[in-house]
Amino acid sequence: MNTNQQNKSWIVCLATFPPRRCGIATFTADLTNAIDQMFGPSVKSKIIAMNPIEVNHLPYSDKVIWEICQPREEDYVNIANKLNQLKEVKLVNIQHEFSIFGGEYGAHLLLFLAKLQKPVVITFHTVIPAPDEKLLNVVQTIMKYSKGIIVMTQSSKEILTSDYGLNPDHIQIIPHGIHHVPYRTSQRAKSAFGFSGKLILSIFGFLNPGKGIEYVIEALPRVVEKFPNVRFLIAGVTHPVVLGQEGENYRNFLIKKVYELGLSNYVSFYNTYFNVNKLLQFLEATDVYLSTSLNPNQAISGTLSYALGSGRPVISTAFAQAKQDITNEVGILIDFKNPQAFTDAIIKLISNNELCLQMGKNAYFRTRHMTWENVAYSYMKYFSQFAPELILGQRKFPSIKLDHFAKLTDDFGIIQFAKLTEPDLSFGYTVDDNARALIATVLHYKKFRTNSALKLASIYLNFIYQVAKPDGYFDNYVNSNRIIDKQRNIQENSEDYSARALYALALVSTTKQIPKRFRKQAHSLFEKSFEKNITFSSPRAIAFYIKALNCLLSKWKEPKTLAVSRSCCEQLIILYEKSYSLDWEWFEHYLTYSNAILPEALILGYKITGDKRYFEVAEKTLNFLIKHTFKDGMYISVGQDGWFFKGGTRSYFDQQSEDVAATVKALNTMFQITNRRQYEELASIAFNWFLGNNILGQVVYDRTTGGCYDGIGKKFINLNQGAESTISYLLARLSFEE
Repeated sequence: MNTNQQNKSWIVCLATFPPRRCGIATFTADLTNAIDQMFGPSVKSKIIAMNPIEVNHLPYSDKVIWEICQPREEDYVNIANKLNQLKEVKLVNIQHEFSIFGGEYGAHLLLFLAKLQKPVVITFHTVIPAPDEKLLNVVQTIMKYSKGIIVMTQSSKEILTSDYGLNPDHIQIIPHGIHHVPYRTSQRAKSAFGFSGKLILSIFGFLNPGKGIEYVIEALPRVVEKFPNVRFLIAGVTHPVVLGQEGENYRNFLIKKVYELGLSNYVSFYNTYFNVNKLLQFLEATDVYLSTSLNPNQAISGTLSYALGSGRPVISTAFAQAKQDITNEVGILIDFKNPQAFTDAIIKLISNNELCLQMGKNAYFRTRHMTWENVAYSYMKYFSQFAPELILGQRKFPSIKLDHFAKLTDDFGIIQFAKLTEPDLSFGYTVDDNARALIATVLHYKKFRTNSALKLASIYLNFIYQVAKPDGYFDNYVNSNRIIDKQRNIQENSEDYSARALYALALVSTTKQIPKRFRKQAHSLFEKSFEKNITFSSPRAIAFYIKALNCLLSKWKEPKTLAVSRSCCEQLIILYEKSYSLDWEWFEHYLTYSNAILPEALILGYKITGDKRYFEVAEKTLNFLIKHTFKDGMYISVGQDGWFFKGGTRSYFDQQSEDVAATVKALNTMFQITNRRQYEELASIAFNWFLGNNILGQVVYDRTTGGCYDGIGKKFINLNQGAESTISYLLARLSFEE
């Protein structure tokens, strides 16, 4: 192994690992990939792979630094000594399953732990209640050597506390991870599998006699009698250990039972080890998933977690995890070894399509905290308690993508809302969102020069042109039929979105990388408003107008433009002086949305005019905002459910991405002006709100779509990926590229 690596912090996982076919191996690969994606290159995961006795070597990736042969005691000691010599290793995470370590109850692991001098966190995949004396001794010794314990369910924590005597404060519950997939009904995937028009029941995973599939097969005759379009799909190879000991006895037993019951046209076996994409497609084609374990003490089932995470209703036997996760809202729990219970449950669900779909949606929404990104974040947060070098602030920024932008955009403009990831045209369009989108795509084109960004920018620019009013302001709301909603526009103050539109136009007209025809169109439209001598009284509108004028002044130092810019800055200064008190250094008597744009505008005013008063107020107000929105290394946006009024208490929910983006931009602007590192660091912390460092500890940005969830509530993320949140994320991300 080459230990001369650039990565300064390693997390080493002791576990099985692909290409070994094993549930722990798959789990470890998914977890470490998510950690590397989110936290690399400052943190890197490495693997010590456990090999069974009959395997000398597997074609591992270079992530695997060493291997241990399960029964060979000296391997455990030697590898522990090697780890002790590596400064890069900050923590060792053991993915624990009794069967993957040598000795009775995997006792050879104790040899490794006794020699290891690095912090250890152990993840128990199996927790056995009522242990005998030998098992109790092994587990308690493992606990003695471990800094922290991770389990995946509340019941596992209770068993470790009551049956093994562990302090509950030393146990962290982090659920089994799931792959993030968009919610879809089953029709599309059914077509791909050739099952259009069928009702699909499924189960997947390693086959073994403890799987209990025979009880489903025995339940099917009455089901197919009533619903002849039912098909039961059984996917997965026989467990390698079972295959070595018993061959295909269990599979053959199941096949025989299928033929005896006349079900050969209704049951299909897929004797294959699906890759992740195929597995997720398999689950998408499913109408009802069956979880059939015969072990009441089974602590966790990755297959059950995956099914719920794919938005599928589940019928399950009442094993430990299922009793926690399968409520009446997401599925049906049944007794063990009870074919009649399977029959009744299957008929209940497939005869009520509405109930089936609602249970699936409930399952999907309730499992979003279990996506691998969220699980990886929870692991890292826990690891950092024992290895402070694993700094949570050093996240890897996601690559920039416009996929969801393009999905939300038609040939008229960007659509305001979405249902999950699908555009919802029923609420139409706004100039607010199209101005935001124009700003984002111009900044994107300035950096990357992609035709896709330019094409989108031209759509947004034309939208703004179509909603311009003769008085120099802009209409905001446009119906789904592309007609301006005059009544709604009259009811709302037009200042904020008009000023945002002017800022977008000014940015286009002064970005030299943008083609000349777009710059001319934008500048002409801006000048029509400017010549009307329009004014603003709303603080945010004033701030946006200052940003617009700053764009122009960076290119053309025209006296009138400079005079209007100064006048706007003075308006903010007057507002500050009216609202100011010793405990309230702000422009208004409340903090609401996009607060940071106000000090940012004065920073830009100072940059153009050199007036130190503008900088002094900008600094005081930005620091006031920092004081009330940053706590213990986390950005906590002011919630729109009540805001924060002077003399009152602030609201923490619902938190919106627009406010986060404004804060990130203002902090980066202040850093550019002052070169003070604390502002750059705070900008990164604020941005990490999107990546999980928020009050719910959940990732808000969707790396798979390029979209952003619509906000953070008291208990849940709003999973819709609308225009405002998606654009706000991109603006925050792009501000680090300037």
